[in-house]
Amino acid sequence: MKKYINYDIKVFLLMSVLLSICLSSCTKMDGYSDPISTDKTKPGLVTNIKVNNFNGGAHITYTIPKSDNLLYILAKYKINDQTSLETKSSYYSDTVTVEGFAKSTEYDVTLYTVTRANVMSDPVTVKVHPLTPPYLLVKPTVSLSADFGGINIKATNAVKKPVGIILLSIDPTTNYPDVVDQNFTKITDVNYSLRGYSSTPKKFGIYVTDKYGNSSDTTIQTVTPLFETQLDKNKFFTYRLPSDGQIGYGWDLPYLWDGKIDGNGWHTNSGSGFPIVATFGLGLSAKLSRFVMVERFNEFAYGHGNPKNFSIWGSNVNQPQNAVLPRTAPVGTVVGDWINLSNYHFPDPPSGNPSTSPTATDEAFVRAGVNFNLPISSPKVKYIRVSVSDTWSGGDFAHIMEMTFFGDPN
Repeated sequence: MKKYINYDIKVFLLMSVLLSICLSSCTKMDGYSDPISTDKTKPGLVTNIKVNNFNGGAHITYTIPKSDNLLYILAKYKINDQTSLETKSSYYSDTVTVEGFAKSTEYDVTLYTVTRANVMSDPVTVKVHPLTPPYLLVKPTVSLSADFGGINIKATNAVKKPVGIILLSIDPTTNYPDVVDQNFTKITDVNYSLRGYSSTPKKFGIYVTDKYGNSSDTTIQTVTPLFETQLDKNKFFTYRLPSDGQIGYGWDLPYLWDGKIDGNGWHTNSGSGFPIVATFGLGLSAKLSRFVMVERFNEFAYGHGNPKNFSIWGSNVNQPQNAVLPRTAPVGTVVGDWINLSNYHFPDPPSGNPSTSPTATDEAFVRAGVNFNLPISSPKVKYIRVSVSDTWSGGDFAHIMEMTFFGDPN
């Protein structure tokens, strides 16, 4: 037995040595910077250079010199007065992209060919003239306006490039600016609100930046946030109408505003088709600003009867009459005593997973509740109808754990 053990050990040691040699050899091939040739011949230059400018940058095409020793093309350039960048492109490509320029003006880009022995060619300088950088395209479209409990920020990012919208709060005594929010995005239509401010005039500053450190000028504006408060749930009451969904499993409508997300919520039986509607009174007339919805979480997140698409309808009539609501309708549609205040899609799983396989993070997102804004132009209402047009499972029953409404009841 000892003989076979020694043989196995020898084989294991031999394989380990061979593996170590192999790994060592492979490591030398890693990266552009490691010399993998002893040929110190200076490489030739790129030729037939052409420039295709775009917003904030340029594509530079060229013909690569014939050389078996060539490894990559190097572009060196300054994007502003302080920052220099380098971009490398493989010898398999005939294009190098340079971007991050601060302005739409002329810049020098120096090109080199580099061999496998890290020998650089003589420089070749080409001039580029980028179109207006994305951050400067976005800046004129930025607008600040009063919103309930804060301010609303809108902007248009037509080229869909990453930009940062930076909001400053200006100290009224020292005039010192303090960063209060940074929103980095590449979506086309930017529209979001920041809340938590009293209804008094407040000075804000806003500018746009990019990932290269370029920044626009700052716009200073005084905004007076609109008054907002959480509506008193103790005043809410059931106002059942004939076209409402039939309550199931004892999960009656008042559980929707009992302040609890564990236990029961609102739940309907199946079989009545879409939309699935719940109607209740607010106990006062209020201009609504937003609401927070908590759907069923844990194993029910993004499934079962959780609303996927839904609408909020309202009425300011003292005793609004029943009306069969359409499954979907544009905002502002009036049906009997009811007006469509807004349409919503519950956000897809933040993880990016399909709704059929949510992660623990997705479940926590659902449990935390999701904030939905109402249009600032919405009329005052005394009654609410939640109208569910689709559920995550596709089943024609619905359930919600809790809803909290905010607005101005004055």
